Amino acid sequence: MFTGIVAAVVNITSVTPLGNQADAGVRLHVDAGGLPLADVALGDSIALNGACMTVVSKTVNSFDVDVSRESLNCTVGLDAPGAVNLEKALTLSERLGGHLVSGHVDGLGVVRKFEPIGESWELAIEAPRELGKYLAYKGSIVVNGVSLTVNRVDDLPACCAFSINLIPHTIDVTTLKYLKLGSKVNLEVDLIARYVERMLSTK
Repeated sequence: MFTGIVAAVVNITSVTPLGNQADAGVRLHVDAGGLPLADVALGDSIALNGACMTVVSKTVNSFDVDVSRESLNCTVGLDAPGAVNLEKALTLSERLGGHLVSGHVDGLGVVRKFEPIGESWELAIEAPRELGKYLAYKGSIVVNGVSLTVNRVDDLPACCAFSINLIPHTIDVTTLKYLKLGSKVNLEVDLIARYVERMLSTK
């Protein structure tokens, strides 16, 4: 489990195919920069851009994860070198600063607006229509691994549009600063909303 509070922006420095087949996954080598990895062991879960991965090897300041083709097909930002948001798995002794996050990407969103408003930024995203029932005003959403609060929801015929207010601190310490119109983002809806929907829909 995670909280959606980004520990550091780190860099995928290499992407190596795990085979010659079209459906082969890849191994990512991640440079953690100054982020301490002493508390990360082989087999531990770690979230990259909101997607839960397993550490398969590590050094003092870097680690590797294997990403299946299925995961690559369902996410963005894990198929090429570049900056990603990183969060270590939650321990029971930590504060839950964001909200309960599983690290399982539910769908991809598309940035439709990203511009400053006063000292903050407004981020508007189009989500798949089927995710709309999990989005609520003042509810939680994870965007590229960042726990955020929904400020507006509009159910449209082809999608669900929602907007978020980003404070300067969030812009400074995450990769959200690099988003542009048309950028795709990883989305994870609120875990509790999923369970509520399941309970209400099951007779």
